[in-house]
Amino acid sequence: MTGVKLFFTFFLTFVIANAQDQHQYLTERPYAVVLGIAQDGGYPHAGCERLCCKDAWKSDSLRKMVSSIAIIDPRSGLAWMFDATPDFAKQYNIITKQHKARLAGIFLTHAHIGHYAGLMHLGREVMGAKNIVVYAMPKMKRFLENNGPWEQLVNLKNIIISPIKDKKEILLSRDLIVEPFLVPHRDEFSETVGYNIIGPNESLLYIPDIDKWQKWGHDIRFWIESNSYALLDGTFYYDGEVPNRNMSEIPHPFIIESMNYFESLLDRNQKKIYFIHLNHTNPAINKNSAASKIIIKNGFNTARQGMKFFF
Repeated sequence: MTGVKLFFTFFLTFVIANAQDQHQYLTERPYAVVLGIAQDGGYPHAGCERLCCKDAWKSDSLRKMVSSIAIIDPRSGLAWMFDATPDFAKQYNIITKQHKARLAGIFLTHAHIGHYAGLMHLGREVMGAKNIVVYAMPKMKRFLENNGPWEQLVNLKNIIISPIKDKKEILLSRDLIVEPFLVPHRDEFSETVGYNIIGPNESLLYIPDIDKWQKWGHDIRFWIESNSYALLDGTFYYDGEVPNRNMSEIPHPFIIESMNYFESLLDRNQKKIYFIHLNHTNPAINKNSAASKIIIKNGFNTARQGMKFFF
C-alpha cells in the first residue's frame, strides 16, 4: 500500500510540475494580437448612412477599429504596434492596460491615412511622448521629416525614426525578428510594405494593403506555405461593392478572387489565411453575414479584434 501511495504521490507531483511548466511556457510566449480589422475609415464609415453602416451607428458593439496588430513580448513587457491608426488612443490603451505592455515602437506600412495618422497622438497636444521608435522605409521617413505636422514630432523628439530596408531583418529580441518587404500599392507619398514576423516557433505574414497578388513579383502562395499565419488584404469582397466608384482607382484583391487564387493551396495552408483591412461595404466585416460563412466554408478565415496568434 505504501508503494502505491508513493507512486501516486510521485505521479501527482509530476503532473502538477508539468502543468506549471506548460503554463509558464504559454504565458511567456510572444504573440500578435489583432487591434483592428477595418479599412482606413473605420466602421461605421464617415458619411455612410446606407444599410452597411446603419446598425453600427446605433450600437457601439458593432463598431470596428482600423486595421492594426501588435506584437506582445511577455518576458520583456514590451509591445510593437504595426501602423498608427486613427484609433490609436483605444488601441494604445488595449496594449498598455489589457496586455500590460509598454509601447517600444511602431512599424509603418505606408502613408495612407489609416496607417500613420495616429502618430499625432504622440505629439505635445496629446501624449507628449519621448523617443518612441517609428520604423519607416526611406520615402516614408522623408515624408514624416519634411511635412507638417509630422516633422514637429521629429523635431521635438516625440518620435525617433529608425530607417528600414526591403528584406532587411530587424531584431527585436532573441526570440523576435521583423522583416519588411515591398509590395505594389498606390504609393503617392511613400513606399508600401508588408511584414514577416518571425518568432521562436511560429511566424506571421502581415499584408494589409496590396494592389493585386499577381502584380507582386513574388508568389504569395509560397509565402503563405512558408508561414504559420497570414493576415492578408481583404478590403473588398467583390468587384462593384462600392456604388458609383471606379474600383480600379482603389485597387485591392477582392476576397472572392483571392479565394479562387488560393484554391490550389492545401487545406492546412488555406486555414492559415485571415482576411483583414475590411471596408465598411464589405459584408465580411459582419461575422454573421452570408459572406463570412462562405469564407469559413471555403476553408479561410476573417480576422476579428482580439484574436491572438502565438509565436
